[in-house]
Amino acid sequence: MSDVVESLILDLLEWVTERERTYEELMDAWRTSCPRLTVWEDANDRGLVTTAIVDGRSIVVTTESGRTLLNKRRSS
Repeated sequence: MSDVVESLILDLLEWVTERERTYEELMDAWRTSCPRLTVWEDANDRGLVTTAIVDGRSIVVTTESGRTLLNKRRSS
């Protein structure tokens, strides 16, 4: 299952970097009730994404570590 989660984390990072995403939008798209698919939680715990307040809204952004991981994926 970890390969599946890892692949989904990379998909999440790609999705977040496409355009500005609110926390609510992310939760609507990526929330799951499956305890084995903790994509958002794992990405957040690993420091690949974070939230920031922009114009009073909670925005999800990819961190430097997340961008580095994405660049490695794109170059391979």
